[in-house]
Amino acid sequence: MTELYILIGILIAFILFTVYRYFKQKRILKSLTDKEFREGYRKAQLIDVREPKEYDGGHILGARNIPLTQLKQRLTELRNDKPVYLYCQNGSRSMRAALILDKKGYKDLYQLQGGYKKWTGKIKKTKKLDY
Repeated sequence: MTELYILIGILIAFILFTVYRYFKQKRILKSLTDKEFREGYRKAQLIDVREPKEYDGGHILGARNIPLTQLKQRLTELRNDKPVYLYCQNGSRSMRAALILDKKGYKDLYQLQGGYKKWTGKIKKTKKLDY
């Protein structure tokens, strides 16, 4: 019976943590439609947080590739006085990137709603995908 209470406690803690993160992400990161994103990204820092192979397979014209896995080590490449427009394949990695950036003092954070797969603007391909 004690094991059941422990299990229920862990489950409740996990649910509360998940809800907390969801609302924190919504507070620090504004999701923009394709049209809204296109209107503002040229005046901002456009960052693709996907891995290099994904970026090389096609990315938004003008985007810099700083993969989520390297973001903490490459923060010096970003200015915190300019808006940061983030995108990944579907939106989950850009949300995690926003949490990292928020902790480091970046406040003007935006993401492409639906990620790269929903983008309808100009793209650039660096090389053919191997996978």
